[in-house]
Amino acid sequence: MSETHTETHYGPRAADYVTSLVHATGADLTRIAALLGGHKGWSVLDLGAGGGHVSYAAAPHVARVTAADVTAPMLATIMAEARARGFENIETIKAGAENLPFESGCFDAVLCRFSAHHWGDWRSGLREARRVLKPGGLALFIDTTAPAAPRLDSHLQTIELLRDPTHGRNYTISEWISELARAGFSLTASQSWKLRMEFPVWTARTKTPDLLVAALRHVQANAPDEVKTHFAITPDGSFDLDVALFELTTA
Repeated sequence: MSETHTETHYGPRAADYVTSLVHATGADLTRIAALLGGHKGWSVLDLGAGGGHVSYAAAPHVARVTAADVTAPMLATIMAEARARGFENIETIKAGAENLPFESGCFDAVLCRFSAHHWGDWRSGLREARRVLKPGGLALFIDTTAPAAPRLDSHLQTIELLRDPTHGRNYTISEWISELARAGFSLTASQSWKLRMEFPVWTARTKTPDLLVAALRHVQANAPDEVKTHFAITPDGSFDLDVALFELTTA
């Protein structure tokens, strides 16, 4: 998916991602704050910043947060929200994960939440994240993940793409671990959990057209029992997503 297409799609939706409860809350944001505590002098990259919630969680604990995203309206919204919250140490830059305009080893921490499944070249993005991280620095990747079973994986990719044309791919946990190691990271901790998606909110946030909303409901209604069970699909279309968090340092 091109950066231009992503910006066209998400630009008009920027404010929705600031107010989205799914994005604005979560124990993972609390974990980010805990990991950054005691590092007042650190410089942090929020990679694929979206609504800026990682930046807001990090800002009270570090010297500087750079929020990078390909969508200019998202960045403008982040700056407005940061100032409203009193954060003067958040700056923004328009940049894609695959080609970061920073010197090597310039960040103490690289944090990425719910962004990587949009990247056009996931492996290049991981390598770039490693490049700009200082030796011994902290990296944290949080993203929705694909189940290992092919039928479950196919269902997830289908509904994600119907709902959001900027969707690239959700990767399995084993793919994540393998590619993070290949990019030069060393895994120190990981965890996974379920995240409930309320169907009307999920589709409204991306302003999914009615025709595609109907297609999504058709796919869900006709899914095999194993799919309905794994994703806990309910009659209103709401369902569970798998999420994983990877804490890393440089290998």
